[in-house]
Amino acid sequence: MCTPPQSGFTIDTAMPKALFCPTCRNVVLIDNENFPFCSDRCRLLDLGKWASGDYKVSTPIQDPDLLEELSRTQRNKPSGDDED
Repeated sequence: MCTPPQSGFTIDTAMPKALFCPTCRNVVLIDNENFPFCSDRCRLLDLGKWASGDYKVSTPIQDPDLLEELSRTQRNKPSGDDED
């Protein structure tokens, strides 16, 4: 029977035990009650950035029904070019 060669390392596929806070970049342990943030303050600062529009999800729309509806809305939208 042939056995595969043994390498001197292993790959750990488990979740990391610590990450960096997305707001202040401090190390955050996975058992922190505010995880993935280091504190309630950093969590609220992040929420405020989402609420104010600083963060945006900018992927193209892929849903054909939604694209059709947006197209129809744009065609029916009155333009301001016709004013005298």
